[in-house]
Amino acid sequence: MAFSDEELERYARHILLKEVGGAGQQKLKGAKVLVIGAGGLGAPVLMYLAAAGVGTLGVIDDDEVSLSNLQRQIIHTTSSVGRPKTESAKRTLAEINPHVEVNCYHHRLTARNALELVSAYDIVADGSDNFATRFLVSDACFLARRPLVSAAVGQFDGHLTTFKPYETGEDGNPLPTYRCLHPETPPPGTVPTCEEAGILGALTGIIGSMQAIEVIKELLGIGEGLAGRLVMYDALSASIYETRLSWAPDNPLNGRNPTIHDLSGHDRAA
Repeated sequence: MAFSDEELERYARHILLKEVGGAGQQKLKGAKVLVIGAGGLGAPVLMYLAAAGVGTLGVIDDDEVSLSNLQRQIIHTTSSVGRPKTESAKRTLAEINPHVEVNCYHHRLTARNALELVSAYDIVADGSDNFATRFLVSDACFLARRPLVSAAVGQFDGHLTTFKPYETGEDGNPLPTYRCLHPETPPPGTVPTCEEAGILGALTGIIGSMQAIEVIKELLGIGEGLAGRLVMYDALSASIYETRLSWAPDNPLNGRNPTIHDLSGHDRAA
C-alpha cells in the first residue's frame, strides 16, 4: 500500500512523529472506522479522521441538515440545508482528503442492521444523541468484539471513554461496558436534549476532536487508551476531570450471568 508523492506531503507532519511514522500512517490508510451520527460530535470526528488519512470512513445518519445544525455541526454548510447529512458529510470529506473512501448509510441504526454494519469496521466512534442508540451501539460492539469510543455532550460539558468489554483488565475482571456506566435508560424527560436545553457549539468540537484522537490511538496502538477511564470536560470552568470506570458484575452484557446474547432486545427501542 504505497503512498503517492502527494500523500507523502499531505501526511508529512504525521510521519515525522516517531509514534506514527510511515508504518503508522500505513495502518491509518488501511483502517476502517464507523462513525455513528454526522452531527455535533460526528462532524469533527469525521473531519479529523479524514485529514489523518484513515482509509475508509463509514457514516450512518438518517437526518437532513437544518439551519439550526450549523451552529455546531461544522461539516455542513448553508448550501447543505435540506440535504441528507451523510451526503453533505461525504462532500466535505472529499474536499478535505480525496484519498479517503466514505461509505454513507442514510438510514436509522436498528437491531436488524447494527451487528452487520459494526462488524464491517475496525472501530466505532459513537456520536449519537440518544440513549437507545448508545445502548444498541455498545451491545453491537461487544458482540462484534469491536472497540467503541463513546462521547456525549450537554450545554457546557462533555465526557468520553473507550469501551472494550470483551477484554480483561489488569485486575483480571472484564473491562467495563456502557451498561456499567449507565445500567438502564433514564426515564423520558429526565435528560434534556440539545433542542430543549441548548448547547455551546464549540464544545462539540473539543469533545469530538478528543474522540478522534482516541480512535487514532486505538488504531495505532499508541499511548494510554481510555478503556476503564472516563474523561469529563467542563467548558465554563475550563476544567478536565477523570474517574475510573469499574466493571459491574451484575450487568447483563459481560457480567457474571449475562442475559444479552444478541440484539433482539433492542427491537422495541429501534
